[in-house]
Amino acid sequence: MNRAPSPARHILRHLILPALLGAGSLLFTMPARAQSQAEQLCAADLNGNGDAADPGEIATCTAMTGSTFLCPLGQVTCTADAQGDYSCPLGSLYPCLTPDSGGTPACSPNACTPSAGAITTSPVVDDLGAANDGTLDEAGNCNGAIEIFSGRALRCRPAGLLTTFSNCCRNRGSIIKDGTGSALTSLSTKIAVAKGVFSGMRAAYAAFQAGASASQAASAGAGAIIGIDPTSLAISLAINLVLEFLLSGCDQQDMEAGILRGSGMCHEVGAYCSSSILGICIQKSVGNCCFNTRLGRIIQEQGRPQLKSFNSIGWGSPKSPYCRGFTPEEFQALDFSRMDLSEYYSDLTAKTQSNIQIDMKERIDAYMQTVIP
Repeated sequence: MNRAPSPARHILRHLILPALLGAGSLLFTMPARAQSQAEQLCAADLNGNGDAADPGEIATCTAMTGSTFLCPLGQVTCTADAQGDYSCPLGSLYPCLTPDSGGTPACSPNACTPSAGAITTSPVVDDLGAANDGTLDEAGNCNGAIEIFSGRALRCRPAGLLTTFSNCCRNRGSIIKDGTGSALTSLSTKIAVAKGVFSGMRAAYAAFQAGASASQAASAGAGAIIGIDPTSLAISLAINLVLEFLLSGCDQQDMEAGILRGSGMCHEVGAYCSSSILGICIQKSVGNCCFNTRLGRIIQEQGRPQLKSFNSIGWGSPKSPYCRGFTPEEFQALDFSRMDLSEYYSDLTAKTQSNIQIDMKERIDAYMQTVIP
């Protein structure tokens, strides 16, 4: 059986790493000796899980005679009949190809495609959330639309080829906390914390791309978050988390989603294929709606089923999560007695369900008086 030598290392070094570091395309330069091996790629779902995102399921094709290429995945040796004519044991659809160096012809059930542009990747949506879209009138009331507990669409990527088989969605523990005081009375601070995660991950990733070491970039990212609200952030955990992300092939949005997911601030919408070769998925992504606080996520999850306005669209699709906040009218229509908020209060002080409901009503009333004087 004629297999290409060590394809995974070659692909990660010459194709995947340039893409992870922000290359504008998948074209790259390499030594002439390696160039022929990287001219064609192939992928196959070897373990039958519906994608080719696992180690060993993508390979560089072997150069054969006549400017042809053979995929080493599933490759078998051709058999000769009495007249010396070769045929593929897999069927007549698959041609027998002879290696450049000579030898017995072989065939493969998997097709090859030119490496330049071989990987098709969905663009990453940079959702900044609800914008500050209005001015205030003379009485201090907002002239624009008000969204309460609005979220942002963020994606993270589980283990796959483009993450160098690292799970960028793995829960690494809580980094940001809602705080030990009133989450609603300090809402502006908590919004600033969530925005600080974006600023911090952007700073870390930019520093890493500019040549800083992973530890220096992680410190720069954590420093940007520290400047927002040090009381709500586990600083040492943040530095260690960003360091792990930078060394594992995760990008800026992976890091941001990872911190918010681990802190309990995201609702997972579902997974979708974000990168493929010849229609075969080589990298999945997970779409999320991430909120400014854990409380915001809990109220969104338990409040949306109560409202007809969310019945038809729900959370949207994994590729395009629907993360808008409640309008003031929708928010006032919510029945908090039907919500279980114990997950939120378990981080604070143990309370009975009735006390949670009473306390929650007081906080909601105070918040509504703030946004609608």
